[in-house]
Amino acid sequence: MAADNILFIGATAEGERQELVLARANRHGLIAGATGTGKTVTLQGMAEGFSRAGVPVFVADVKGDLAGLAMAGSPGGKMHETLAARAAEIGDADWHYADTPVVFWDLFGAKGHPVRTTVSEMGPLLLARLMGLNEVQEGVLAIAFRVADEQGLLLLDLGDLQAMLAWCAENAAELTTRYGNVSRQSVGAIQRQLLQLEGQSGDAFFGEPALDIHDLIRTDEQGRGIVNILAADRLMAAPKLYATFLLWLLSELFETLPEVGDPDRPKLVFFFDEAHLLFDDAPDALQDKIEQVVRLIRSKGVGVYFVTQNPIDVPERVAGQLGNRVQHALRAFTPRDQKAIRAAAETFRARPGLDVATLISELKVGEALVSLLQPDGAPSPVARTLIRVPGSRLGPLSDKERAVIVATSPLAGKYDEAVDRESAEEILAGKAEAAAGAAARAKAAAQAAKDAAAADKGQAAADRAAARDAAARERAEARAAASSPWNKAATSATRAAASSIGRQVANEIGRQVFGGPTRRRSSSGGIAGELVRGILGGIFRGR
Repeated sequence: MAADNILFIGATAEGERQELVLARANRHGLIAGATGTGKTVTLQGMAEGFSRAGVPVFVADVKGDLAGLAMAGSPGGKMHETLAARAAEIGDADWHYADTPVVFWDLFGAKGHPVRTTVSEMGPLLLARLMGLNEVQEGVLAIAFRVADEQGLLLLDLGDLQAMLAWCAENAAELTTRYGNVSRQSVGAIQRQLLQLEGQSGDAFFGEPALDIHDLIRTDEQGRGIVNILAADRLMAAPKLYATFLLWLLSELFETLPEVGDPDRPKLVFFFDEAHLLFDDAPDALQDKIEQVVRLIRSKGVGVYFVTQNPIDVPERVAGQLGNRVQHALRAFTPRDQKAIRAAAETFRARPGLDVATLISELKVGEALVSLLQPDGAPSPVARTLIRVPGSRLGPLSDKERAVIVATSPLAGKYDEAVDRESAEEILAGKAEAAAGAAARAKAAAQAAKDAAAADKGQAAADRAAARDAAARERAEARAAASSPWNKAATSATRAAASSIGRQVANEIGRQVFGGPTRRRSSSGGIAGELVRGILGGIFRGR
C-alpha cells in the first residue's frame, strides 16, 4: 500500500519495513530472480501500490497472470490462508482484497485495445533492429526515410514503406549520386525482412489511429492510477517485435512528455518484463539509445523497472542507473549462474553480518533481498525481506471477464477500427499510374502518327499505281484504235489522197515553172493549182 508518499514493499523477519519513497521511484529499479521465485507477485504488488498512490502504470503481461489485477482476490481456501498469514507476518494492517483499474492493450487487438504506431514514428533505427538489418541495409532504409520526408510522403504502414523502397530501387542511380550507394540487392533484402515481419503479424502494429501516449497516463474517478496491461503472451513468439515495441514506447514517452525534474511521485511507472530481450544482440547504436532514454527519462517523471531472471542480462551502463532493487533467489547451477550471484551481491549496499552472495541462493519463494533509495537518495543497506502480497487476484482472467472489462473501458471505440488515409503507397501508386497513362498516350499518339504516315504513303503509292494504270489503258486504247479496220481504211485513204494531191501539186509546180500545156481545170487540179500559185506568189513577193 501507499501512504504519505511511501510504497510498502515488505518487511524483514525482525519487523523492519522496506518502503519505496515515491519521490525516488523515478530513479528506476530492477526486479530479478529465477523462474518461480516470486517476481510476478512482487511486480503485481508494486503495480497495485503505485495505482493506489495515484500513479499510472504500464506493464507487459507475458504469462497472462497480471490480468488478475483487474479483479479483487477471493476469500476462502488455502490461498486465502497463505496470503492472510503473510500480511499478518509482515504487519500489513491495510491489506485487503480489492481490484485495480485496468485498461487492456494488445498489438493484435484480440485481448485488448489495438496498439498501433506509424512507420515514421518508429524510425529507421528501431525498424532496422526489428528486422535485423546490417549496417549497409540500415543506411539504405535511412535514405528511404529521408527521401520520403523531403517529398512529403507519409510512411504510416508497412505498405507505405514497401512502396517507398520500390521507388528507391527504381531511382537507385539518382539517389546514389545524391545520398550514397543504394543497391537493388539491399532494397531486396529489406523487402524480404518486411515480408517476414508481416508473416509474424507485425503489420498489425503499424497504422492508424496511432497510440496517444497520454492515454497511458490516466487516473480513474477515485484518483487511482490506471494500470495499462499489454497482453504479451502471443507477442513473445516474436521477441524482437516485443522488445522493439517496448523500447519505442519508452522513446515516445521520452520525446513527448515535458520536463518535470523530480516530482513528489512519478507520472508513470513502466515495468519492462523479460528485459534481456531488449539487450540481446543489440548493436552499439541501439544500446546507446537505450542508455540515453533510461538516463534522461527520469526527468520526465517516468520510472523504469526492468524485470529479468538474471541481473547480468542488463548491461552495466544501464544497471548503474537502477537505484531500487528487489533480488529474488538465484540458483547456482552453472558458472554463469555463479557469476550472476557474485555480480548481484556486489551491487547491494552491504549490511554487517549478512553474506549476500550466499543468501541469494538460499532465499525462499516470496522472499527477496531489497535495497531501496532513501529520501536523501542513498541506497538502504540490503535486507532479507518478506514481500507484501497483493489484494487483487493472483492468476489470469477468463475470456468473458476480460471482454467485459475491454467493452467498458474508457477508451472503448477509440482504437478499435483501423484508418487507412492517403499516404506514400497511394501517392506513389497514383504517380505511377499517371506516368503509365502519359506513356500510353504518348505511345498511342506516336502509333497514330506512324499509322497516318503509312496511310499517306499508301495513298501516294495507290495514286501512282492508278496513274500508271490509266496511262497503260490509254496506250492500250490507242493501240486498239490503231489496229481497227475502220482506222486502217481511213489511214489508207488518207495516204492515197495525200499521195494523189502530192502528185498533182508537183505537176502543177512543174507547169508553172517550166511551162507546158494546160488542161481544163478540174476541181482537184484547181485546188492544187491554187495552192501552188499561192505558195509561189508568196515566195516571189517576199523576194
